[in-house]
Amino acid sequence: MVKRLLYNRMRVNDLEASVQFYTQVLGLEVVRRNTSPRGSQLAFLRVPNSEELVELCCYPASGPVHVPEDLVYLIFEVENMEDTIRKLREKNVQITDGPTKTPSGSQLLFIAAPDGYEVELVERSVLSKAQLGNPRAEASKPNGP
Repeated sequence: MVKRLLYNRMRVNDLEASVQFYTQVLGLEVVRRNTSPRGSQLAFLRVPNSEELVELCCYPASGPVHVPEDLVYLIFEVENMEDTIRKLREKNVQITDGPTKTPSGSQLLFIAAPDGYEVELVERSVLSKAQLGNPRAEASKPNGP
């Protein structure tokens, strides 16, 4: 039925502040901006090494965005947690939790994003990569999932 994930939409109060955070702090790239037929301001962001996009949507007519704690957040893989923490501190990004080591040896870190969202950053361990595999490689196998 489902072929693949295309993008995830997140409503935001201030599109420019959110675009700045996701591009300058996390390194995503704006690939398209437009206005929807109903008047929503949209920005589509490409995630490095991924086909999926993050869509940021600002539609003030629907009222302010209120994100309940721990309900919605994006999770990105990072290469090196120590380097990531150093870069986040240089940019004065608030670390809200972690780093925490998981039983598999991966490290997790949460940071504050605009509008009350959190972003989880993960440095996956060798064991974690082996357990979860590579979904793209699995899907491309003749008898994949």
